[in-house]
Amino acid sequence: MPAAFRKNSRLRLCERPLPPLPTMPPATPTSASSWHIQLLSGLAQDLAQAKARLGSSSESAPHIHDMGRCDLQTIIDVCTALQGGAEPEESFPTLLQVINASHARMWDAPSSSALTVWRSIYTDACIVRALAHSMVSDHLQAISALDHAIIIAGPCGEGRLDLVLDMIGRIQAFVPADVATAPHPLATMQAHIDSPLCTIPSPQPPSLLAFKKTHSHSPFILRNYASEWPAVNNWKSASYLRSISGPGRVVPVEIGRDYRLGDWKQELMSWDILLSALDFEDQPSSASSTDLYYLAQHDLTKQFPSLRDDIILPDYLYASITPTDYPEYRPPNNDDQVILNTWLGPKNTMSPAHIDPYYNFYVQVVGQKTVWLAPPTVSAYIRPPLPSNSPAESDSSHFPSSALSNTSEIDVFAPEQAHPDFIKNVQPVSMTAVLNPGDMLFFPPGWWHAMRSESTSFSLSMWF
Repeated sequence: MPAAFRKNSRLRLCERPLPPLPTMPPATPTSASSWHIQLLSGLAQDLAQAKARLGSSSESAPHIHDMGRCDLQTIIDVCTALQGGAEPEESFPTLLQVINASHARMWDAPSSSALTVWRSIYTDACIVRALAHSMVSDHLQAISALDHAIIIAGPCGEGRLDLVLDMIGRIQAFVPADVATAPHPLATMQAHIDSPLCTIPSPQPPSLLAFKKTHSHSPFILRNYASEWPAVNNWKSASYLRSISGPGRVVPVEIGRDYRLGDWKQELMSWDILLSALDFEDQPSSASSTDLYYLAQHDLTKQFPSLRDDIILPDYLYASITPTDYPEYRPPNNDDQVILNTWLGPKNTMSPAHIDPYYNFYVQVVGQKTVWLAPPTVSAYIRPPLPSNSPAESDSSHFPSSALSNTSEIDVFAPEQAHPDFIKNVQPVSMTAVLNPGDMLFFPPGWWHAMRSESTSFSLSMWF
């Protein structure tokens, strides 16, 4: 998980959130102007209070507070101008400058409080930019700006996520609906790929107590555990995935087969274009591009909340366990102490062998995926120890100090190319299996794991 977008998918909540905005009136073509003005007025008041709090703060780094107050005043001025009848297009360059500057400052934030400042400013600048685009009926750009707030900044602030999602729904009401093709009955899922000799144990689901006492120390697969999830049927339909998002949405994608290679890059891409590039039962792929698009380690259930209704979090997530062989372990730093991430891509997308700092329940929702695992005890033969000035990744760091600090350079799916020490010491204790729809894999923190999609694949990870 070394990618920047991957890190953004699990941003911390703000420490000093802004007050929530007032409830918006129902969105209709005749009331659109009034709710624009009401939101701009509420934002201006909130931002003025945030600016005053920055000015009275006793914390260090006054230059950060000075820049923050300046940016907040810029957004306030834009809100005031738009309420006064200024042309919305005139605000675009100013808001874009604030957005780009606050995004760049996130990377260099010296503290969590500084990071909170820039995330809050980024969020509210995106909201005002969306309002400005919506005022001139540029609805798709407005939706894109709001998705940027979700993907890049959280979004930050009490009630801001609900506000952003509400705005997206209201603005989508003004987007002309494309003529939808009625979904035909889905064909039978392709036959399961024959699994190699499965060295990952597949027990019956243990009780919560048994999991905590005897099963939480090593990997296992619960076959068909999630087969009754609505997601197993719903998420294999491109029509369904379009219907729950609405038009104009954008998502973070990785382009390229392997993030260790030089041709790999990241982009924000149209959700519709990503879906069109994939094979679904109700939509065979017609994409001519040779690029591999992979939505990796991004919480779509947060961006598209309807997806949350399609999954059932297992009670195992709340077992309150502590690993004995990974002293660096800390549970996720959020209210639920659970981090959800989704993974969607075509055949042959791959996550190289790497380690994560959390326990993981990993559900294969759609398609098939080969998984490879190895214990922490063989780390020296998978990747040399980190230098002393390269701290291990943890949830307390917003951006990685070393993008590949938790990743092996060895292609574990082609062991004949690996180092002799790897073949001698790692292969005998490694595990492999093919995950099919409804299967749930568990492994503890610090375990090396690699994934390879054997078909269009949709997966959900649950860190705890």
